[in-house]
Amino acid sequence: MDQAEIACSGVSAENLYRPSGERGSTVRRMPDDSYLYEQLALEMAQAIERGALRPGDRLPSVRRLAEERRVSVATVLQAYLRLENGGHIEVRPKSGHFVRKRTDAVVAEPRAPRSCGAPARVSVSDAVTRILEALRDPTVVPLGSAYVDPSMLPVAALNRMLGQLAREASTAGARYDAAPGLLTLRRQLARRSVDWGAPIGEDEFVTTIGATEGLAIALRAVAKHGDVIAVESPAYFGVLQAIEGLGMRALEVPANPRTGIDLDALEEAVKTQPVRAILVTPNVSNPLGAIMPDDAKERLVKLARRHDLPVIEDDVYGELVFDGSRPRPLRAFDPGPESRVLLVGSVSKTLAPGYRVGWCAGGRWHQQVLRHKYSTSLACPTLTQMAVAEFLGSGGYDRHLRRLRNQLAGQLERYREAVIDAFPDGTRVSAPRGGFVLWVEMPAGVDSLALQDRALERGIGIAPGPVFSARNRFGNFVRISAGMPWSPRADAAIKTLGLLVDELGGRRRRAA
Repeated sequence: MDQAEIACSGVSAENLYRPSGERGSTVRRMPDDSYLYEQLALEMAQAIERGALRPGDRLPSVRRLAEERRVSVATVLQAYLRLENGGHIEVRPKSGHFVRKRTDAVVAEPRAPRSCGAPARVSVSDAVTRILEALRDPTVVPLGSAYVDPSMLPVAALNRMLGQLAREASTAGARYDAAPGLLTLRRQLARRSVDWGAPIGEDEFVTTIGATEGLAIALRAVAKHGDVIAVESPAYFGVLQAIEGLGMRALEVPANPRTGIDLDALEEAVKTQPVRAILVTPNVSNPLGAIMPDDAKERLVKLARRHDLPVIEDDVYGELVFDGSRPRPLRAFDPGPESRVLLVGSVSKTLAPGYRVGWCAGGRWHQQVLRHKYSTSLACPTLTQMAVAEFLGSGGYDRHLRRLRNQLAGQLERYREAVIDAFPDGTRVSAPRGGFVLWVEMPAGVDSLALQDRALERGIGIAPGPVFSARNRFGNFVRISAGMPWSPRADAAIKTLGLLVDELGGRRRRAA
C-alpha cells in the first residue's frame, strides 16, 4: 500500500525502537554501528507505534523495499523477521507481511440474542429508506451502507469491456435476453461453481437483477403470502425487506458472531412453528460476519431434509474471506438439480454493484424460479451480463479478488480498532474473518435510532440495530461499514460517533 511504503521510508533511523517483548517499556537508541536490518526494523517499529502504520496495513514486498532502500533482500527479510518476533507484524501465506492486530486490549464480541417464541410481521422499510437516502448524499460519510468504495473496484476495466462489446455486438440491446439469462455468463458461473465445491450446471442457473431480485424470486418460489420464514438474528435488512414486501412473516433464530445460526434453536423452531422455509447466509453473514463450519452446514442440510424444508442461501460474501479460502456453500452438501438449497449470489459486493448482475440456482424449484423471473422482470440487461462474463473468463476476477481481500482485511481492522478506541467501555465489537462490516454492541441504554438521528445531523450515516430485526430488537447495536478506505474523514466520523454514544448514555470512554 502506498501509505505503508511512504511511512516505512520516511521514519528516521534515529528514532527509538522497542525490543522484542517490551512494547510498553522504555525504549532505547540503536548504536551507530548496528546492522542495517536492525536500523530498518527500528524505523518500521516506530512507524507502527506512532500510528503511521496501522493494524492490518500491508507492508511493501521484500523485493520492493530492498530496491527502495538499496539494501539486499536478505537485509529486508531479517528486518521483517525481527519485527515478527517482536510482535509488530505477521505473515499471511501468499499475501505478504502485515501490521499485526492490537494485543493490548481484549474486546468481547457482541452477544447472541435470545430466541423468539413466535413469528412476526416485518416492518423495516421506512428505517432502511433513511440508510439508502444517506448513501445518495455525497456529503454524508457512508458508514451505514454495505458497499465497497468504487476506487477499490475494476470498474474502469469493466466499462472498457462494456464499450468494446457494445461496438462489436451492435444489436445486443435490441432484444430481451429472457430467463434463464445470458448463456456465456451461466457457463462462467458453472465453471466457478466447481471451485466453490458445489458443481452446478449452466442450465441450473437463472440470472437476476442483483441478489436482491434473486432472494425475492427464491422466496416466491418456495412460499406464499402469510408463510413463516426462519431467518438468522440479526438478519440482513434486505432479507427482511423482501419478506415484508411479499407479506410473509419472519421467525428470528439466534446467531453466533463466529459460527452463525444456532442449529439447536433452529431445530426447536421448525418443530414448534409452521416454518415454510429457511433463509441463511452461511459464509460471512451480514451484519455478524459469521462463517458456519462445514459440519454445521451438513447438519443444517440434514435438518432441512428431515423436515422437508427448502433452504435459501445468500452467498454474496462467499468470495471475501480474508485468508483467501473459499468456504463451501450449503449447496455443496446437497448437490444436484434436485437440491433443497436455492443458491443466490451476485457480483455486487465484489465487482460492480451498478451492473446489477446476480443469479439464483433453484435446485428442485428451478421451474418455479424461472416462472417468477418471467413475471417479475422477464430479462436482465444483456450488455452488463456480457461484460461480467468476459471479466470472469479473463482471469482478471481472481486477481482482483486477491487484492480486494487484502485491502478489506486491513481496512476492517483499522475501523475496528478505531471503534474500540473511540466508543465507551462496555462496547463489544465483532471480529469477522471476511467481508467489510462490523457489528457493534454499545452499552445498554444507548438508543441506536437516536444515534442515527444525531449522526446524520453531523453528516455521518450508520445502520441502527433495529433494522436487522423483524421485532425491532438490537436497540443498542449498530452496523458500521468499512468498505471505504481509511482516511482522516473516516477517523473523524468514528471519533464523533464515540462522543455521541457518550452523550446518549455510554459509560466512561477508554483513555486514548
